[in-house]
Amino acid sequence: MPPLVKIRSERDHMSAIERRIADFILDNAHLLRDYSSQQLASALGISQSSVVKFSQKLGFKGYPDLKYSIGEAVARAGHDPQARPPSPSADDDYAGIAARLRLSKAAAEEETGLANPQADVEAIVRLLDGAPKVFVYGLGDDGLYAREFAMRLSLLGMLTVHHADPILMMANLSAARAGDAMLVFSEFGKLPQLFQLSRQFQDMGGKVVSITRHSANPLRAHADRSLVVCAHDPAPHVAQLLYRASLQSLLDFVFVLLCHANPDRHRQLGVNLERIEHLIDT
Repeated sequence: MPPLVKIRSERDHMSAIERRIADFILDNAHLLRDYSSQQLASALGISQSSVVKFSQKLGFKGYPDLKYSIGEAVARAGHDPQARPPSPSADDDYAGIAARLRLSKAAAEEETGLANPQADVEAIVRLLDGAPKVFVYGLGDDGLYAREFAMRLSLLGMLTVHHADPILMMANLSAARAGDAMLVFSEFGKLPQLFQLSRQFQDMGGKVVSITRHSANPLRAHADRSLVVCAHDPAPHVAQLLYRASLQSLLDFVFVLLCHANPDRHRQLGVNLERIEHLIDT
């Protein structure tokens, strides 16, 4: 994993001092070659040993090893690889806006892929494939993606329970059994009703999979499994677009893995698509 992506992916689990070091490195990656460990420590008002321990915790031999790795990444990219392309302004030309948005989406999708280890994604695929029922829930914009993904699971022949209303979903929890799975879509993972649904579902023996931004949040912290989405940009409207694009890409990948994991489900998908096509044509 590239060093800056590794730092960003582990930032939420760092101590306060470690987060200060991480933020400085992420913001000044292209200038890091000019900083010794002592200079970095002085700039942040911390001890030199904290910088060394930070480097070792990330899997490097020491600060020089970390600095060299980041310097290589910067040199390969020709600029700070952690920096997003500048946000479009009203004066930008049509092609320039399109190119920057395309590059930003590609970078966010790549980072999202790196933030979801293969073992974790495959464990979630096995959980969903083996669940007698899959409950799917999300509110607002999250509800749009929850509904669409629930429909895809249904096309695979999976028994899916989906609601965009917390009251109706709460009522349906009476049908939950041990081994069932619940997918909870929440960009920031802080809505109390989602946390309550998740806890009650777990009390009934079900397993919860959260789908949130790659940040520390209550829903993700208490879920049995989690999928995370990386989408960073200084412009809020662009950051939101990056989140949607990365989320969709991640869900598409999970769906394809489900198709490959179970030939019977793949066959059922073909049958259901034929039925839908026949219904449309008649």
